[in-house]
Amino acid sequence: MFQLITPAHQKVITKLVESVSTVEVLTIVENLENIIEQIRTDIPVRKRISYGRYSIIKEMGLTMYPLLVKAEINVFDFAAKIFNDPDHYQFVRSLAVQLISIYGLETKELAKILPVFEAAAANEHWELRECSVGFAGKLTHRYPREMQKWYLKMARSENPLQRRFASESLRPVADNRWLKKQPEFALSIIKHLFKESRAYPRTSVGNNLSDWMRIDKERTIKLIKKLAQNGNKDSHWIAYRACRNLVKKEPVRVMDLLDVDEYKYKDRIYFREDY
Repeated sequence: MFQLITPAHQKVITKLVESVSTVEVLTIVENLENIIEQIRTDIPVRKRISYGRYSIIKEMGLTMYPLLVKAEINVFDFAAKIFNDPDHYQFVRSLAVQLISIYGLETKELAKILPVFEAAAANEHWELRECSVGFAGKLTHRYPREMQKWYLKMARSENPLQRRFASESLRPVADNRWLKKQPEFALSIIKHLFKESRAYPRTSVGNNLSDWMRIDKERTIKLIKKLAQNGNKDSHWIAYRACRNLVKKEPVRVMDLLDVDEYKYKDRIYFREDY
């Protein structure tokens, strides 16, 4: 397995943690940014598609957390101070969210850490939002009952970015493998977004259902059929989006589901008359 953080990187990170109590936060943030970019530079070009900055800060968080605890640094306070300054480099702020998520896994102080995730979900910077989506996964797996209530809150939020966060965090991707065995957990939440009118969260819901199509095709098709036929244009749009991969293999079935004679996705159009 490729070693993202080398012994040389570990040494630099350890030295930085040892300086936390004596160095200004701005300097720490600058040093963290330098470390992130150095690790990225050291990744062979052919592997950079698989190992981006999200992977780097994910591993950095796992490396830093025990070092901070050993140095008797209050991890939450340290990370929150970095996160709360919007001017800091967004991937360093994302690293702070990763540290806070690990803190939550260790302490179960969800009431303390979930407001951070709410702020990250509503943040204007996509880097911070996308990284935070990934870091919510283990918390959800560890504390499903508590997180389910929180996701329902996000799905019902007036903020479209937070609604998107709820859908995007519950896609059955690699970090959420456990969802494949518990689909109802995710579907019980995203069903509150089946009439989503804003494009950004609505696209995420369609993509979410497209993911489920690969896992439980027939169940998802039944759900898509209901969305397509309920008379709501936003529901129909979500159903249409959810079929973006199925249409490649079963174009006629998709057009029947959606009651259309053509299906367009990106630069390709499928016409019923061609089949």
